[in-house]
Order: sequence, then C-alpha cells, then structure tokens
Amino acid sequence: MARVIVIANQKGGVGKTTTAVNLAASLAVMEKNVLVVDCDPQANASSGFGIFPENVKENLYTVLGDPGRVHDAIYKTKIPYLSLLPSHQDLVAADLDLVNQSRREFFLKNLLAPLNGDYEFIIMDCPPSLGLITLNALCAAREVLVPLQCEYYALEGIAKLLQTYGLVRKRLNPNIRLLGVVLTMFDGRNRLAHQVKNEIRRTFPDYLMETIVPRNVRLSEAPSFGKPVIGYDIKSAGALAYLQLAKEVVNRKAS
Repeated sequence: MARVIVIANQKGGVGKTTTAVNLAASLAVMEKNVLVVDCDPQANASSGFGIFPENVKENLYTVLGDPGRVHDAIYKTKIPYLSLLPSHQDLVAADLDLVNQSRREFFLKNLLAPLNGDYEFIIMDCPPSLGLITLNALCAAREVLVPLQCEYYALEGIAKLLQTYGLVRKRLNPNIRLLGVVLTMFDGRNRLAHQVKNEIRRTFPDYLMETIVPRNVRLSEAPSFGKPVIGYDIKSAGALAYLQLAKEVVNRKAS
C-alpha cells in the first residue's frame, strides 16, 4: 500500500513544487518506487523532471474521469524508481468540469486507487489555491506535508490550510493525517526567519520537521535544466536538505 502524501499550502511561493520534486527524487535515490502526481495546471513539477505538457499525449486532465486509463498517463523520468503523472494547463477547467458531478471530491482518489500497489510513495503537488483539485488531492491523500516559507504572511496561510484540513478530515476523509510542517527558504541571517521557526515550534511542537530547507541558489537554478537539485548539484545545501527530509519522511508516521 502506497503512502499517499499531498504537498499543500494555499499560499503561493512557499516551495510546494520544489518540495514535491526534490522530496520525490530523494526518495527515489533511496530506491523507493515513487509516483509524482502534478495537480497544478502550471505543470511546474512536470517540467521540473524534464517532461513538458506539449510533448505528452495523456495527462492528469485527460484521464481524471477514467481510472481505467491512468497507466496511459504515467511516464518514466530519467531518475530510476521515479515516475510522473503530468499536468496540463487544461487542468484549470477541472473545477468547472467537476462542480456539478456526484462525489466530485473523489475523482482523484478513484483515479489513483489502481496504483496503490505499484508504488511505495505517491507524492501530489497542488496548486496555490483551495479549489476542487486541491480538495480532491486532500481526499485522495493519507498524509499532508506543509511547506512553510519563513515569513509572516505564511503563518496566516497555514492557519487557513489547517482549518481546511480539519474540515476535510471531519467530513470527507477521516483517514488523512498531518505528516508535518517543513520550513523552506530559510535564511539564518534573517531575524524574522528565526521568529517564524520559533512560533511554528511553539504552535505545532509535534509537527515541525527537523529538516530545514535553506534558501539556496542551486534549488532555484535546477528547474531551468529540467532536473531536481540532486541531478544538478548533489553536493549543494539544497540537495543535502532534501535528502535529509526524505530520510525523515520515511521514518516519520503521520498523526
């Protein structure tokens, strides 16, 4: 049975896609069979693995309502043990497509159900919103990992996300659990970054991941080469952080 983890935060620019891509790649380096599901119409997680929407025939949008064809939309990446279910800009229409459908929150869960035995980890990257696609991802997941940029507005965003998480757990997916909060883009020279870290540790003492992802230029550069950071500069601080995060995720149980 796969561990299905959604990387979610309704605030943009906090490192969701960076975390999804690099955590998945780091798990694959540990020889874990991993599937990345790109749920964001911007398809940045897809291009982060060098797979571009215009170059593939099938994607998440084309198979969303047809679980029997899900394998047609899964592509091997250049990283052993790592596969991708890519996104497409057409996915932006999914909210409209689903709004009048029965059990509209469970299309993604039904789509991924046939894959549970094929992978050890299914990592879902979500758009920076709480629309129907993100809601579908929360209903399909067993665990939630929240990337949090070390700034004041990020604290407001996580409060809203956790409120949504609580409602989903109560009404739609009682099996979902919070895996943790991972601090991203951390600048140790910045006093505010330390204040945010201390506030998260005080508010969520059981959920703050030990790994802290630093602000790192290699993490920013890697996507332009269609690679995770471990394929671009494995000795960089960003790569080492995500390798450590992968080990922590493997050993950590959501609660």
